Amino acid sequence: MEKELIKFIDENNLSPFNSEKTRLSRENDSLFKTRDGKAVYNRVLAIISENFIFKETSNLWNFFSWQENLEEIKKLPKSNFSLQGKTQVFPGPFKIKDFEGSKSGTASWGVLNPDLEIKKRQEFFKKIQKQENEVLKCLSIPKKSWKPRYNILAVTEDEKTFIELQKIDCPVQFINSENDLDSLKEYDIIQVVDCEQFSRALEQFPQSVFVDSEKEVYLERYLETLSGWRQNLELLSKAETNEKISLIVSELLNLLELIKNNPEEKFTREKAEASLEKINENIEKEISKLSISGTSLVSMLSQGKIPQEFKGIISKSIKDSGIPENILTDSLPVKNTNIAEKIKRKSNELQKIPEKLKELSNLLVLFDFTSGISKFTENKAFPEYSEELNISESKNLFLDNAQPISFHLNPQNRCSILTGANSGGKTTLLEHIIQLLTLFQLGLPIEGKLKTPVFTEIYYFAKNKGSTNKGAFETLLSQMNKINPGEKTLILADEIESVTEPGIAGKIICATAEYFIERGCFLVIATHLGQEIQKSLPNYARVDGIEAKGLDEYYELIVDHNPILGRLASSTPELIVEKMANSEKTDYFNFLNNKIKLK
Repeated sequence: MEKELIKFIDENNLSPFNSEKTRLSRENDSLFKTRDGKAVYNRVLAIISENFIFKETSNLWNFFSWQENLEEIKKLPKSNFSLQGKTQVFPGPFKIKDFEGSKSGTASWGVLNPDLEIKKRQEFFKKIQKQENEVLKCLSIPKKSWKPRYNILAVTEDEKTFIELQKIDCPVQFINSENDLDSLKEYDIIQVVDCEQFSRALEQFPQSVFVDSEKEVYLERYLETLSGWRQNLELLSKAETNEKISLIVSELLNLLELIKNNPEEKFTREKAEASLEKINENIEKEISKLSISGTSLVSMLSQGKIPQEFKGIISKSIKDSGIPENILTDSLPVKNTNIAEKIKRKSNELQKIPEKLKELSNLLVLFDFTSGISKFTENKAFPEYSEELNISESKNLFLDNAQPISFHLNPQNRCSILTGANSGGKTTLLEHIIQLLTLFQLGLPIEGKLKTPVFTEIYYFAKNKGSTNKGAFETLLSQMNKINPGEKTLILADEIESVTEPGIAGKIICATAEYFIERGCFLVIATHLGQEIQKSLPNYARVDGIEAKGLDEYYELIVDHNPILGRLASSTPELIVEKMANSEKTDYFNFLNNKIKLK
């Protein structure tokens, strides 16, 4: 999966240094079929993404979209897909490669393996070791900090080569006659490419360097680009990242040695030549003060090696001269060498710098992702595939000091009618379920334990915040009508009675539950109409309750957020009134509270 993630980063140009998060197009069709469900899904991703450093890193969640190959799959006849002998309309989290079988006509067919992709994701996340990404905060946008301190010019007789070199902003001159050679004397380095007619004349210039192709011209441009990464590379070389990042960083730092100790002042060949004599005189003077053994002298003459005593003198003399060390040899006598020649010898490595920097950039985004994930996955357990939905001692990501919750649905109890106190946690439980299924489908672990089917469609209808009206009621029914029910469908509904009259609402909820239960769906419906529904409870449905036990010393509800399975719970409005009377202390709330207690 790492290769696929790198490819995704590369194709979408997700750079660590992008100041704004790139907006990636996403399919409208997804696992969560309602806006409310998608909102909870995005909240989960936002919490995990708090561990990322780069703005672009959270875009990697798009890689885990279920729709990666959906359009390609949609082109295949639906009847070609079967699961346990039944036709399976394809809406969900599978890819082309998850289908195994032969070919019938022009369409692939076979048996779906619904948890294959999720298992693969879990294996990927299980292998992630605890990593620290704090060093990434210190990285800065690369800005070129080096330019060659010598005048350099490329010359060519080929018009096509001339145009190509101009495209890469290379200093280049087209040679058409002998007169064009007169101006070349002022340049410290002349790079000659695709020149036949004037090659002999150009050989007369001591600063001429002949290169084989335009790719080798002005290799300094790669070092200019690399110079902007110097600080970042040095930071990364000292940090604990991973083997791939460390290897690239090491390779690039070695290339930076070519421009190390670059002088601030411009130098010329003439200046270097004039200083050589003085440098060698000083070395000769210092060496004469040494007492060198006969053994060292014989070794020097026979093997061509410079004794260690001499090396220190040579290095110091070159440094004291003020001449760039990279243009002088550490030999006896010291000679003038050409930095351009050194660069030319590294031609192959230098040409790979853009590729290496792009690779490093991609790896840094991936490292940020895996490091952030490693912080999230710590001390958590991976969910398991099952035919039932079973939540055990799971804590809600959205809450501080959350109470562990347990809850389950199974083929014998496919629907929970969830009753209980206002502000008791019914909505929180519905969102907790979405949260857990989000983590499961992504392949991530949870706090607690979870066994779940691989749902292919999840519908969440949040509590209506508007007024009761015909339009809201019709909208809800229209949304329900669009559900494609099946064994892989989960429906979560929160107080859907609020969009219609209380008298008919209970019947609508019972009929809705019965309709979807008969079609194999799982449902959780939070409601205040538990008593009405209990009288005509459909088969395979259960009434559960979240109970409020009273008020604490601060007049906050004392609630056991764990639903008691099979027990109806009161919404306890009297406790809410008592809470507000004690906290607000107004005449209205006091009057209301007293009246309720009198009854």
